Amino acid sequence: MKTFDAQGTAALTPYPALIDALSAAALEVASGKISCPQRQVLALQGGGALLSMVAVAADLAVHKLVTFVPANPGRAMPAIQGQVSAWDARTGEHLLTLDGATVTGRRTAALSLLGVRTLLAHQPKCFRLFGTGTQARHHLEAILEVYPEARVEISGRSPEASEKFCRRHEDPRSRLSYSRMASVDEEVDVVICCTTSQQPVYVDPARPGRLVIAVGSFTPEAAEVGAGTVRASQVFVDDLEGARHEAGDLLRAGVDWQQVQPLSGQLKSGAVPPGPLLLKTVGCAAWDLAAARVAIARASV
Repeated sequence: MKTFDAQGTAALTPYPALIDALSAAALEVASGKISCPQRQVLALQGGGALLSMVAVAADLAVHKLVTFVPANPGRAMPAIQGQVSAWDARTGEHLLTLDGATVTGRRTAALSLLGVRTLLAHQPKCFRLFGTGTQARHHLEAILEVYPEARVEISGRSPEASEKFCRRHEDPRSRLSYSRMASVDEEVDVVICCTTSQQPVYVDPARPGRLVIAVGSFTPEAAEVGAGTVRASQVFVDDLEGARHEAGDLLRAGVDWQQVQPLSGQLKSGAVPPGPLLLKTVGCAAWDLAAARVAIARASV
C-alpha cells in the first residue's frame, strides 16, 4: 500500500488528465457504470462536519473520509482534512491512499474547467475568481495549467485580501490582478465563486457568453450567486441528486428542477447551449474515483 501526502497527491493528479478522467466518470455515472450513493454527513462541534463518500466502478472502489471545519483557517489549520483510499474492485487489494483535501481541491477545480470546456462556445480570455482561500488557489493553478494565456482577476473579502493573494501567487506565467470592483466587466468570460460565504458574492445580471460556476457552498442555506442571476440562467449541475439537497444557490432561488440539467447530458450531446449559463457543483465520490484513477496510472509508471 502506498500513501501520498499533499505534495505527492498533487504530483500524481495533473489537471489536464483530471479533466479527461472526470469527463469519462461523468458519462459512467450517467450510464450506471459507477455506483455513487449520496454522501453521509455527521455534524461536528462548532459547525463542522464529518463526510463519508464511497463510489464503485468495474475497476476501482474508493472511500473518501474527510472533516470540514469552516473555523479552522482562523486557527491556521486547513478547513478540510482526511484521506481518499482506493481498492482494486476485482481483488479488494488496497492500492493507495491520497491526501483528501488535495484530491477535493484539485478535482473540484478540474470539474470547473471541464464545465468551461463543455459549456463555453469559445476559448476563455478572462476569468474572475471570487475568494482567496484554498479553493481559489486550486482554481488558479488549474487555469494556469490549462489556459495559460487567460487573464485572471481576483475578488476577495477586501482589497487587502485580494492583493495579498495575488502577491502570494505571483507566477511568471500568469496575468494575475485583483479587482476592487464587486461588479464584473463585460470582457470576463468565466466567473468562478469559490468562497465559504453564506450570502451571494456575485449578483450581476445574467448575460449571454458568460459562464458562472459556483463551487464553494454545499449546504441548502448557503448561496454564492444571487437568485436573480440563477433564475435568468440555463442551469447545469455535476450531480443532480446531490444538488437537490445541497445546492443552496439553486434552492434559495427556487429553481424549476425540471429545467436543471446534468453536465453529463452536454458531454453526450457535444452541443454548446445558448444564453447565460450557470454550473453549480456539489461534488460526489465518483469525482474522487476519477482522481484516484489518474493517480494510480501515474504511480504505476
